[in-house]
Amino acid sequence: MKSSHIVDRGTSEENQGNGEQYPPLNIADELQNSYLTYAMSVIISRALPDVRDGLKPSQRRILLAMNDLNLGPNAGTSKCAGIVGETMKRYHPHGEQTIYPTLVRMAQDWNMRHRLVHPQGNFGSIAGLPPAAMRYTEARLSPVSAEMLTDLNYETVDFIENYDGKYREPIVLPCKFPNLLVNGSDGIAVGMATDIPPHNLTEVCNGLIKIIDEPDVTVPELMQIIQGPDFPTGGIVLGKKGILDGYSEGRGKITLRARATINYDANPPQIIISEVPYQVTRNKLAEEIGKLVKNERIKDIREVKDESSARNDEPVRLVIYLKRGGDPELILNQLYQFSQLQKTVSLIMLALVDNRPRTLSLKEMLSEFLRHRSQVIRRRTEYLLREAKRRSHILEGQLYAVSAIDEIIRICRHAPSRAEAKDQLQELKVPAGSLSEALGADNFADLQQEIGVHEVYYLTEAQAEAIVRMQLGQLAALERQEILKEYQGLREQIKTYEELLSDEANIREVIRTELEEIRDKYGEERKTEISAQEAENKNLLDLIADEDCLVTISHRGYIKRLPMDTFSAQHRGGKGVKGSATREEDFTEHFFTAKTHDYLLCFTNQGQLYWLRVVEIPEGSRTSMGRAMPQVLSLRPEEKITSVIPVRELDVSDQFLIMATRKGRIKKTVLSAYRNVRVGGIIGISLDEDDQLVNVALVKEDDEVMLCTKEGLAIR
Repeated sequence: MKSSHIVDRGTSEENQGNGEQYPPLNIADELQNSYLTYAMSVIISRALPDVRDGLKPSQRRILLAMNDLNLGPNAGTSKCAGIVGETMKRYHPHGEQTIYPTLVRMAQDWNMRHRLVHPQGNFGSIAGLPPAAMRYTEARLSPVSAEMLTDLNYETVDFIENYDGKYREPIVLPCKFPNLLVNGSDGIAVGMATDIPPHNLTEVCNGLIKIIDEPDVTVPELMQIIQGPDFPTGGIVLGKKGILDGYSEGRGKITLRARATINYDANPPQIIISEVPYQVTRNKLAEEIGKLVKNERIKDIREVKDESSARNDEPVRLVIYLKRGGDPELILNQLYQFSQLQKTVSLIMLALVDNRPRTLSLKEMLSEFLRHRSQVIRRRTEYLLREAKRRSHILEGQLYAVSAIDEIIRICRHAPSRAEAKDQLQELKVPAGSLSEALGADNFADLQQEIGVHEVYYLTEAQAEAIVRMQLGQLAALERQEILKEYQGLREQIKTYEELLSDEANIREVIRTELEEIRDKYGEERKTEISAQEAENKNLLDLIADEDCLVTISHRGYIKRLPMDTFSAQHRGGKGVKGSATREEDFTEHFFTAKTHDYLLCFTNQGQLYWLRVVEIPEGSRTSMGRAMPQVLSLRPEEKITSVIPVRELDVSDQFLIMATRKGRIKKTVLSAYRNVRVGGIIGISLDEDDQLVNVALVKEDDEVMLCTKEGLAIR
């Protein structure tokens, strides 16, 4: 493909006065570079979560703004409009249409396994109702989100300037627990997507502890602790194969099913739905079931009632009332098949690692969090060690100052300025003997053994500055003891910090202790059940006995299925019974026996082939007309069923279908050629415009065929 170029207009006579030269630019290269820049911006700054704190930039900035407003777990709630405005002003220069929905989602307990925002007001519902406007709602940080912001002021993470350079924001939160796994995340970037489901906090913490204790642990061994996703709405996950694929390779699919029970005590039985799949709203599910009933895809449902009540601790209770004679097991299986009562959930373990998108296994994701947490604790300890050494250095100078207080007072009284007094204090010689006299022999001996007191001590600039700022009340004997006590406590802390930093194993032990505290404080029982039964593409045959039945099809296309005991044997002279109700000018054209698991191959006069299971034929009474064929099969208006062939299996190579047309064409095709039939049917035989399919017969190779014409001729 030819590349276009931007012409250098700066050298033309018309533009000689602009003083600028524009070099030729390859548009293809520029578009490619610009698109890649845009794509990486979306990936890093918008759509994908960071593996360390599990947050996208918009979520992180909302929590930071709430922290800046001092909206901690123990504070009162504040208007969400103010929170959104503060977020927009400080960190996230986007509209409220993007910030407020993000805030709302973090406050919804049916979307978050452990919500990060404590709501006050209408934040929507699992029924699918929208939240109130942000001027009406209030919020504050939840206790678990406060754990994500702990240690933020200890220089544990790097900060960058915000969009206008007026404020600084952290690139990641310290985060005491792996929020990415606990609350999950989903997002669509350019050319990639992430879909990490929520997990149980207790299980995830125990999994991290297992990695700390046994670094070589495998994913299957971790799965004995972390069983699988734990959705806030509960439900049942069918099988572990998809979970294992997702945890091992970073990608997998699981089947999530709603929790539904059949109440056989009611007459007729009822189907009660008490838990819906993750991110399926209650009202939408009820509406979807209603449409299935209206379109007759699911029959024998009389009514769907929403009996949910938050007051009775039943946020989800959909009761499906059945018609008399309806099979509840059959209907429930149809609901799993046709509605969102059962859905497929993807596991795409994609997250940002060092600002690059990576697909991670479960162990890699946990290990990345441990690496982050190890850096946080090391940096926190280094910060506390620096502060402890700085403070102990000041206190050490104050202890020497107390021992030479008269000389220090004299210097400060006669010095012309504070700066001069500070300089003179740094030249002052403080003998060790005076320190012993001021502190007492026992305290002096302890101090000398701990830090090695010199015979003569000179104050540093920092110590001199602290001394000139001391108040007279600090010179009292009781205050001197407090200074010594604080100094000794700091020396113990310094030893602890230095010991902690001396070995990575010590840091891992701190992480372990913190995880146990988080687990014991916020851990909950699992809500989602992991079933050992693998997901299958179940059909109605799994719930219907394979038994003989009668099938009738009328000339005008009404079909029904009858139990074999509908008709009984009669003795000689019996008057017979009515086998079917028919309209005027209608009569029974096809009447045969079949088993409920059999297929019916239905050929139309246009040469089209449809098939359905016998069990899918509506069951009728002896005197009913049956169901119109277009309601059972997707027939075209001009089509009419001419032949019906019951077969047990379709993938058969020793049986054939012989087709005969009105114009005398004949065709034989192996039965297995028709095993993949679509809903709209397939072409059974190609016909001329003025030809029609007359009849079809199922034969074997050693069968003989007799063809008869309307004139009475026969060919064998």
